[in-house]
Amino acid sequence: MRKIYAIGVGPGSPKYVTEIAKEIIQNCDIVIGYKYTLKTIEHLLKGKEVHEITMNNQEESYQKILPVLGNRSLVIPFTGDVNFSESEVVDRLIEIFGEIEIISGISSIQVAASKTHVPLDKSKVITMHITSSIEEKKLDLQKALIDGYNVILVPRPWPKQPDKHFMPSEIALYLRKNNFKTEDMKVHVFEALTTENETSFSGNVRDLEGKEFSDLSVMVFNQTRLDSYMNYKWQWKN
Repeated sequence: MRKIYAIGVGPGSPKYVTEIAKEIIQNCDIVIGYKYTLKTIEHLLKGKEVHEITMNNQEESYQKILPVLGNRSLVIPFTGDVNFSESEVVDRLIEIFGEIEIISGISSIQVAASKTHVPLDKSKVITMHITSSIEEKKLDLQKALIDGYNVILVPRPWPKQPDKHFMPSEIALYLRKNNFKTEDMKVHVFEALTTENETSFSGNVRDLEGKEFSDLSVMVFNQTRLDSYMNYKWQWKN
């Protein structure tokens, strides 16, 4: 019986590929994915039928695989975690192939939170990396910052359509225009997390204006205040 898997393979380093992901990939027949994602798991692809796709030809590639798949197993790897910023792709795969098993992976969101000591339970996670309108998400960003939350954010790279391009520089300008004191707001920007090309920026939001970052970027707005269990001694009383 054939199986189709959508598998998260981590932010980029092979060290962040989980054991269950390795096992499924090593035992599958066909792998189809983007160049960057395939690079992460290239050590697992020996003897596999591998198809490299782009955004422009992915639909054609999936449709070509469908009638010849038979009982073979297919893996579609995703950078990071399948369940974050990839819902439109997953929905289309379900339309094409039917039942799909999703295997979660380690997201750059988790890695960025760890590097900045920002607890996820005191943060809002927002992705602008979607095709549909992000206007509501922009308002979510404002509200989260006003309410004092940390925000871990995936920006939207769309350089060919400037009106849709919403990267760190555009985000900084947007916040300043909406009366945020961006010169006082702490922010981190990470690129290509966990890889040999990883870079980081730490400073204030105002400093981001005019700076260019790659499409492998994650932002962290850090508004953390330490709040240890020593503040809750009442819990220790019987």
